[in-house]
Amino acid sequence: MRYEKIVKGIFKDRPNRFIAHVEIEGKLETVHVKNTGRCKELLIPGCTVILEDFRDRQGFENRKTKFDLIAVYKNLDQIHPLYKNHKFLLINMDSQAPNKVVAEWLALQDYDFVKTEFTYGNSRVDFYMEKKTTASEKSGAHQKQKFLMEVKGCTLEKNGIGYFPDAPTERGVKHLKELAAAVEHGYQCYLAFVIQVPGVKTVLPNIENHPEFGKALEEAKKAGVEVLFLQCIVNEDELKIDSVYK
Repeated sequence: MRYEKIVKGIFKDRPNRFIAHVEIEGKLETVHVKNTGRCKELLIPGCTVILEDFRDRQGFENRKTKFDLIAVYKNLDQIHPLYKNHKFLLINMDSQAPNKVVAEWLALQDYDFVKTEFTYGNSRVDFYMEKKTTASEKSGAHQKQKFLMEVKGCTLEKNGIGYFPDAPTERGVKHLKELAAAVEHGYQCYLAFVIQVPGVKTVLPNIENHPEFGKALEEAKKAGVEVLFLQCIVNEDELKIDSVYK
């Protein structure tokens, strides 16, 4: 996925989950933050941020803010070999981006049908997919193989490894339990981590922050839920799935 027009700014502060104050082109602006998570390790006063600019867009007059904060340059405390001696690491923190890039990626896979926001049990799962299987010898009819996929964006990086979540997520635990139950009913289920940090190939449960999520993840894996790590290309104006690891 690509952003139409971007600008750079200097982050000042974040009064609440939804807005931040950013210096853009020498002027202090109130901007929309496209991530309601804490992101305390990312949004540090004085850091450089990337924003999507809506000033020339149709319908701009209906917006409350001129800009959306979508990415940040993280100042690395220690230069890590993974980042080729870079002192700053560009991280996409747009919480809407993971589902968008997964939708683009799924369109290139060999599924016959893909539906977003699929209701299963008491949850809305991000994606439902179908594949036609070989026709059965008895009926001659094609069977449908059914898939469910829940997507989680990862922006928390420590020494080249991704961690999730950055804040406790009861919703995430609930989704894992729903996926585990769906396996028993014939679905092939995936938990897909979209890694919004360049170079990172794996994500571990952040058990220091939310041990319940780590426990639920282990139980889901034992039940047959498959975990995918979707490594991304991260540019100032782009987020794109590059490689898939299991």
